[in-house]
Amino acid sequence: MQHSIIVNQAKSLQGVINVPGDKSISHRALIFAALAAGKSIIKGISGCEDCFSTLNCLKNLGIKIRVRGKTLVVYGKGLATFKNPKKPLDCGNSGTTMRLLSGILAAQNFSSILTGDRYLKKRPMKRITDPLRNMGAEINADKGNYPPLRIKGKKLQGIHYHSPIASAQVKSCLLLAGLQAEGTTTITEPFRSRDHSERMLKYLGVLLKIKGTAVSISKAKFQGKEFSVPGDISSAAFFIAAAVILGGSKIKILDVGLNPTRTGFLETLKKMGAKIEIENRREICGEPVADLEINGEGRLKAIKIGGKIIPRIIDEIPLLAVIGCFAQGKTIIRDAGELRVKETDRIHAIVSQLKKMGALIEERKDGMDVFGMDKLKGASVKSFGDHRIAMALVIAGLAASGKTKVNNTDCINTSFPGFKDLLKTL
Repeated sequence: MQHSIIVNQAKSLQGVINVPGDKSISHRALIFAALAAGKSIIKGISGCEDCFSTLNCLKNLGIKIRVRGKTLVVYGKGLATFKNPKKPLDCGNSGTTMRLLSGILAAQNFSSILTGDRYLKKRPMKRITDPLRNMGAEINADKGNYPPLRIKGKKLQGIHYHSPIASAQVKSCLLLAGLQAEGTTTITEPFRSRDHSERMLKYLGVLLKIKGTAVSISKAKFQGKEFSVPGDISSAAFFIAAAVILGGSKIKILDVGLNPTRTGFLETLKKMGAKIEIENRREICGEPVADLEINGEGRLKAIKIGGKIIPRIIDEIPLLAVIGCFAQGKTIIRDAGELRVKETDRIHAIVSQLKKMGALIEERKDGMDVFGMDKLKGASVKSFGDHRIAMALVIAGLAASGKTKVNNTDCINTSFPGFKDLLKTL
């Protein structure tokens, strides 16, 4: 049975919270710990379903992982020591799990199958299978582009790959393959995407060459270490959005990861006039961390959003569409066509559902136009099985008159199981 969330209009948000561990960093901590030689300890890992998909796939590949409260102990054996899985590896809803593990499995001395749920099976994989094949991998995909992926491990050769898109998943997949390939592997992107993999590799002592939007790696070995995962800024974004559109709000979010490739959302909101203070800056395991204070005072103004900032805010664009409904003027979002191949077509999903709530919003090929009206009305809306759409609509419901029913909200567990309860505390 699919669940729904009923949202009543709220006056403001007040309080201090911690958000769960960063999902992107959690995936990578698990994977790099499995590739390391010796024991790694991971603290603060995300408890979402996507990260459990990665954890379970690694267990099925012969990696021993122990849970000690909120801490994980991973017993890595080195790069080429994974075991042949007895069954297909189920990545659930997690594109990160599938794409990153493909980079590892392409060089192992056995065959494997990566599969997932019905949503993941609709996500394009040519973006990783094409460059991996160029490195010598043998991969078969459904209709040439979709999961399940059947991978027969081969000896890989380093390449220089010019990626047509800025994608941290593509880049990380090829870096993981490059760790096991002969020669040097270089990935050049049109814009800089998230660099969590590069930071983690440096933290582990792996030599990388970074020049502009190009990153190069060669075959390397590394030892296990201790990882601390900061709070997920993509999870924090929902509470930040609610605070800036609900006048009189004042919230503080502690220990948030502020990787510069992920702070585009904060920069965008500041341009719109949001009051956000960054306090207690520090660095943990190569990642910048700080506390955020958000005050919901002052009128937001519409801006144009596009170009090289898009890879840094791609997950937050549905939220920016909600915020645009409460900004003075027309918010224009462009260059975001990548949203159409996420868990669902996020451009169509958020535009169609906000229209049900009375928003003046128009869908464009690579984005949307949002006309600020300062009001929404409660309605029955659907998530399309996409966790970010579901949570963005809950936030819209907080600022809408009357009652909003967000249908099919089980998907929220893929990234943020405690979302509803944490929102209630504010």
